[in-house]
Amino acid sequence: MSIKRKNRLSIDALYKGVLSGDKVTLSRAITLTESTLSEDQELATELIEKLLPYTGNTIRIGITGVPGVGKSTFIEALGVKITSNKKKLAVLAIDPTSQRSGGSILGDKTRMETLSSNPMAYIRPSSSQDKLGGVANKTREAMLLCEAAGYEVIFIETVGVGQSEVAVKGMVDFFLLLMLAGAGDELQGIKKGIMEMADGIAITKADGNNIKSAKMAKTEYTNALHLFPPSDSGWYPKVHTCSSLTDEGIEDVWNMIKNQVKHMKANGYFSTNRESQNTQWMDNIIIEQLKSDFYSKKEIKSTINNIKNEIRDGKISPKIGANILLQTYFKK
Repeated sequence: MSIKRKNRLSIDALYKGVLSGDKVTLSRAITLTESTLSEDQELATELIEKLLPYTGNTIRIGITGVPGVGKSTFIEALGVKITSNKKKLAVLAIDPTSQRSGGSILGDKTRMETLSSNPMAYIRPSSSQDKLGGVANKTREAMLLCEAAGYEVIFIETVGVGQSEVAVKGMVDFFLLLMLAGAGDELQGIKKGIMEMADGIAITKADGNNIKSAKMAKTEYTNALHLFPPSDSGWYPKVHTCSSLTDEGIEDVWNMIKNQVKHMKANGYFSTNRESQNTQWMDNIIIEQLKSDFYSKKEIKSTINNIKNEIRDGKISPKIGANILLQTYFKK
């Protein structure tokens, strides 16, 4: 423990290092936010509060996709396009499912050789946690740190499935869904809720023999999107085909994102959405902290297994069990 304290940078050093855009310091700052030590959490909160005035001037983009869609190659292609326009890009992952690897982006980082070695880009996997709320909160904090470090575009990649898409949607300006050609089959395999969340769809691998089927898929997805109610922002989701190998259509996807952001800023929804996301983040933090405190209480730890056994044996209902534990927690 003493070694860790000795090697830890001071708040002032982290603050200056992050603002200067130093990647090593940025990584250490993100690691601090991921720590479960209460002392580290207090320092991380202090650091983020100091850096908050330097955050927010970004485009936050969530990226998700069906298995086999070529997400890492797409992220690299779009990332290269963005950095070639002299914009700094940070790529973050959110993955509540992988405790050993910390997210598939660890593997993606080795495949995204061009982007990994690009001085204008920064790639960071999510922390290794098995709770979606915890990972989502840490990803938000990492995002703010990247913004303070001068990154103008933030990618947040969903690595897990299910509720991770909902979490990412709640922290970005544009939610991009990557799909493959063969729309009829794919529409059956993807949740309607994810389609409804999308601000745009990119049909990948639109090259070689796939070009014709990709164009057909574009028509089918466009028709499918018309069945959904309009978004609160007044933006109508668009569908584009693209190829990460030939670079065809990548510029169109980037222009779509910029046009949506321009549209939202013009009608005031951009700032309203950011404000709403911040208050939702506060709610999430309250829930996570209460949950953590609840299960860490000595009285709960000594009682909960007996309560669970009684529920399994049918002696009490889950609601009665929950009430007993809550009364114990609040000491009523």
